[in-house]
Amino acid sequence: MPETDPRTPDPLKRDAVAGAHTSGAHTGRDSAGSDYSATATDADAVSPPVAPPAAPSAGPSAASEQPALRSEGRAAGLKGAHSKAGPSKPAKESKAHSPLYLWIKEVATVVAIAVVLSFLIKTFLFRAFYIPSESMVSTLDVNDRIFVNLLVPEPFALEHGDVVVFKDTKGWLVPTPDKADGPFTWVQDGLTFVGLLPDNSEQHLVKRVIGLPGDHVVCCDAGGKLTINGKEVDETYVNPAEVPDIRNFDVVVPDGKIWVMGDNRNHSADSRAHQDSNGGFIDMPDIEGKAAVIAWPLNRLTGLGNYPDVFRNVPAPTGK
Repeated sequence: MPETDPRTPDPLKRDAVAGAHTSGAHTGRDSAGSDYSATATDADAVSPPVAPPAAPSAGPSAASEQPALRSEGRAAGLKGAHSKAGPSKPAKESKAHSPLYLWIKEVATVVAIAVVLSFLIKTFLFRAFYIPSESMVSTLDVNDRIFVNLLVPEPFALEHGDVVVFKDTKGWLVPTPDKADGPFTWVQDGLTFVGLLPDNSEQHLVKRVIGLPGDHVVCCDAGGKLTINGKEVDETYVNPAEVPDIRNFDVVVPDGKIWVMGDNRNHSADSRAHQDSNGGFIDMPDIEGKAAVIAWPLNRLTGLGNYPDVFRNVPAPTGK
């Protein structure tokens, strides 16, 4: 209740000391404008210091500290949440970026691209074949590997002198016995299918184009030379190691067919030797393509030409 009697002066300031002990750690100013904390400091000179108890609520300064504490709490909570989710992500990243993993991934990508490209090239552009016989010596040797241009005879037309590979649909070759499958036969068949290995099935033949549709091909004239449409040709591609045997023939090439002969004339069972089967002619649909390059062995790497100078003066067939 309010004081009504006048107060006696207090020279020793006992009331201030008692008030300080009573008020504890309260801060602020009294009605006279005195600072409570300053009054408590003065009392320390008279009595031993006493630790003030924690204030339950302390006015403006304590209230301003509470939001900071709450902010720090939220920050600590967020930090803890990140620390809980952290370990799994770096582990996954280290696995995904390990040198071995990256190397395997790169090799697998390169192999897949190579297989796809090889299959597309083998299907639409070039195909590899193996030469098992001596019928084209000295142009092609036994065990040569060649690349064949699949764009001939369509969309690009055949020309005299082209070396062509064609399927044996007329029974020119002796049937080969079936080979026993080995443990890795499927690997070889798969690589051949996609074009990474040459076709060695021995069911294809390779010869040089001598007569095109409509040509009149004769062997031989008085000088022992081959003539095409009445024009003598000097066959510089024939194997010079042997003098060719003379096998007489006189044919006109039907439409859609060609007449072929081997460069090693004395060792080639070509159109001359199979006139009893389809007249010795090869059907255009049986042609795989034009041999363009000797790819293996590397010391024989070279392109295959069609000797345009040999056939330059050959006239067009009669009626064309």
